[in-house]
Amino acid sequence: MEHTKCLIIGSGPAGYTAAIYASRANMKPVLYAGLQPGGQLTQTTEVENFPGYPDGIDANQMMMDLRKQAERFGADVREGVVTKAELQQRPFVITLDNGQQIEAETLIIATGASAKYLGIPDEEKYRGLGVSACATCDGFFYRKKVVAVVGGGDTACEEASYLSQLCSKVYMIVRKPYLRASDIMKRRVEENEKIEILYETNTLGLYGEGGVEGAHLVWRKGEPDEKRYDLPISGFFLGIGHKPNTDLFRSQLTLDDAGYIKTVPGTPRTNIEGVFAAGDCADPVYRQAVVAAGSGCMAALEAERFVNK
Repeated sequence: MEHTKCLIIGSGPAGYTAAIYASRANMKPVLYAGLQPGGQLTQTTEVENFPGYPDGIDANQMMMDLRKQAERFGADVREGVVTKAELQQRPFVITLDNGQQIEAETLIIATGASAKYLGIPDEEKYRGLGVSACATCDGFFYRKKVVAVVGGGDTACEEASYLSQLCSKVYMIVRKPYLRASDIMKRRVEENEKIEILYETNTLGLYGEGGVEGAHLVWRKGEPDEKRYDLPISGFFLGIGHKPNTDLFRSQLTLDDAGYIKTVPGTPRTNIEGVFAAGDCADPVYRQAVVAAGSGCMAALEAERFVNK
C-alpha cells in the first residue's frame, strides 16, 4: 500500500496552501482534489478581496496559480474523491472512489462547505451572472444597485446588512411570515431604511438577458389571495446557509450541530491526533478564502511538528 507523511483532502485555498507549506517542509504531501477542484471559490467570477491582487483576479485562475505553486515545491496533486477514511489508528487509511487505498501519517481535511441553493434551474443558469452565495465576495460588484437576499435567518440578515452598505436597495425574500434570525439581527434589518422585507414570498425563477435583471416572485403561494409579480433586481444572493462537506468523518471526528469539524481553539487540531481541519469545513463564521488559506498554513505546520516530534 502506498504511504505518505501527509495526505490532504480538498483543493481550495486551504488545501493548496497546506500543500505549499507541507511541500516546503519536505513532507512530500499527496493532495486529492475531490469533486470540485479549486473549491467553492471557482463558482464565482472575479476575486477582488484576496491580498496581493490589486486589480482582482479570475477565481479559477487564482486556484490554478495556487495549484501550480504547490506542485512547484513537489506536492503530488491528484484527481480523485475520498470515499472512506479509517482514523482509528495510525497510519490512517484512506480509500478512493476507484478502490485504491493509501496510508497517511497525518491527514489534513480541507473539504470545504457547499452553499445551499433553492433548487430552481435559473440559479445555475445565472451563477456568476447575478446569482451569488457570498455577499462579502461579490457585493462589491453591485454598488448602487438593487439586489435581493433569500432567507430569513441570521445568515440572510448578515448578508442583507452587508449589502445595504453598498447597494441602493436590498430586498429580503422570506417565505415565512416572520424572521427566524436572532433578535439583534432582526432589529438590525428591520431598522435599516435600505432593507425591505418581503414576507410570505417565494422565488419562482429569475429573468434577464446576459445576467439577472429580475426575479419572478409569488406572495402567499397556494392561498386564495396568492399574488405573482416580477421584482426588478441586478443581484440575487442566497442566504439560506452552508453545509460543511464532512459527512465522511461524522462517526469519527467531533462535529458541531451544523456538521462543522470542531478544532482545539486557535489551532487546526481535531479530536484525533494527527488529523487536522482547515478552511470552511471547520469555519462556520468567516468562510473567506484568505482565512481558509491561513488555516491551511496552520494545518501544515502542525502536521510537520506532529511527524517530527
